[in-house]
Amino acid sequence: MLTVPIMVERKKWILYKHTNSYELIKAVALDVKNSCKTDISDVEMQRMKQRLAALDMYKTRGTQVGHLDAIKHRINTLQYYMFGYKQGRGKDKKFIFSPLGNLFLKHIGDEEKLQKIFITMLFAIQFRHPGSGTDKSFQLYPFRLIFKLLTDERLSYKLYNAEVEYLLMFVNNINKSSYEKLVQQVIDFRNLSIEEKARRFMADEHTYVNCVYEWEYYSLTLFDAIGILEKTHGEKICELYHPQKAASKSPATKRTATNGYTQIPTKHIAFVEQMLRQYSFEDSPLNLDDKERMQIDVIKEIYNFYPKLLLDAIGESEELSKALELPKLIEKYSNNPKNETAYLFEQVLTEGFNVFHNVEATWKGGAGQADIEGLYITKNKKFAVDAKSTANKLLGINPSRLKEHRDAIGGEYSIVITPRYVPAAKRDIKEQAIVIILASTFAEYLYNHIFHDVRNVDYEDFDRIIMANLGQDISKLISYITLEKFATIV
Repeated sequence: MLTVPIMVERKKWILYKHTNSYELIKAVALDVKNSCKTDISDVEMQRMKQRLAALDMYKTRGTQVGHLDAIKHRINTLQYYMFGYKQGRGKDKKFIFSPLGNLFLKHIGDEEKLQKIFITMLFAIQFRHPGSGTDKSFQLYPFRLIFKLLTDERLSYKLYNAEVEYLLMFVNNINKSSYEKLVQQVIDFRNLSIEEKARRFMADEHTYVNCVYEWEYYSLTLFDAIGILEKTHGEKICELYHPQKAASKSPATKRTATNGYTQIPTKHIAFVEQMLRQYSFEDSPLNLDDKERMQIDVIKEIYNFYPKLLLDAIGESEELSKALELPKLIEKYSNNPKNETAYLFEQVLTEGFNVFHNVEATWKGGAGQADIEGLYITKNKKFAVDAKSTANKLLGINPSRLKEHRDAIGGEYSIVITPRYVPAAKRDIKEQAIVIILASTFAEYLYNHIFHDVRNVDYEDFDRIIMANLGQDISKLISYITLEKFATIV
C-alpha cells in the first residue's frame, strides 16, 4: 500500500517559474555578459528591456513601462540555473558568471555542448540554493535524484509528471534506504487509476496546483526545449485552481495536471550515468548557514562546480582543462579534512602565485621557514606565503614566527592563505606586516583570469592592496578586483 512521504506544513521544492523560454535565457545571459558590461543599474535595466523587446523577447504591459520586476526575474533565472551569482547591495550589486556560465557562453552556438553544460548545471543545483526559496529543511540535490530515477530500470527509465508532483517535490533528503522506499512509492502510485490520482491531487488542491505549475508548465517545458529531457504528452488527470484573493473579481486561474511522462534522450544517457557515478544523488549539499564560514564563501563554492568529466565531454583543450584544475585544487586542499593535504595545498598555492607573469614563487616548506618564497620581479621585492589549511577554523596566527620566516628570505610582508578563521586571528596580525586572503577568494581570482585567457596577470594590484592594508584581511578587496574585471552590476 502506498505511503505518502512525511511533509511538514506542506513544504516543497520550489522550482523557478518565471520563464520556460530557452532562447530568452540565452539572450539574457548574452546581454548581461556583453551589453551591460559593468552596469545594470535601473537605467541600464530599462535599456536591457528595450534590447530584449527589439528581439521580440520582452513585452511591456501598459502601466508597467517603468517596472523592472520582469528583468530582475530574468537575472534571477540565471542565478537559479547556475550561470552565476549576485553579490553586493543596491547600486553595487554585481553578477559574476560561474565556470559553467562562462562555458555556456563560450559555446553558445553549439547546442550539443550546451545541452551537456546545462545537464551539469542541474547536477550543481542544491537545496538550499542561493537562487531558490526552498525551505532550509530540504537538504539534497533535486535534479540528481530525478536523473537517478530516470536511469532506474524498475521505473522503465521514465517518470510520470504526477509522480514528480505528488512524491518527489516533497522529498527533503535522500539516502540509499529512503531511495529504495521512494522507488516503491513511485511504483505504487503509478499503478493507481487516473481517478484516484485526481482525488489525491484535489485533496490538497492549493499545494499541488503549484507543483503542477512549476514542473509541467515551466521546468519540464524548458528542459524539453533545451533537449536534455524528452516529454511525452498524456491524458488529463484533473484541473486544479490557484487560491483566489478575497478581493479579486477575476476568476481563479486553473492548471491542468496530465499523465504525461519524461525520459532522458538516448544521446545523453551515457553522460548522465557517468555524472551520477561521480556526483551521487546521496551527496550532502553545502550548508548556506554554516556557522564556520561566511555565506558568500559557501556561495562561491556552490557555483564553483565544473567537473573535468564535462570538460572532457565537450572537448575542451587538455591545456585549459588542466589549467582550470588549479583553482579547484586550491579550494579542495585548503580544507584538509583528514590532515592529509597540507603539503599539497602549499604546492598548488606555489603554482597559483606563478600564474602572475611578474612573480617567481618557490615552494620551501619544512620547519622554521616560509611555506612559499615569492619574488615580485617588477620591484625586486620578496614576500612570504604561509599556507594554513584546516578542516575547521584557523584558531590563531603567530606573528613572531611569520616574522622569522620573512627575515630568513628578506621578505617585506607575509600572506596567510586559509579557508576560514576565528575572529581572534585578525587580532593576532594587527599592526603586523601580515595580511590574510581566503583560499576561495584567491581561487576565484585565478579561475577568472585563467578561463578568460588573461596571460599577463600582474601582481601590482596585490602588492598595492597589501602595502595599504597590512595587518588586515584583504579578501574583500581582492574579490572587488575580480568583480571589477569580470562581473556585471545588477
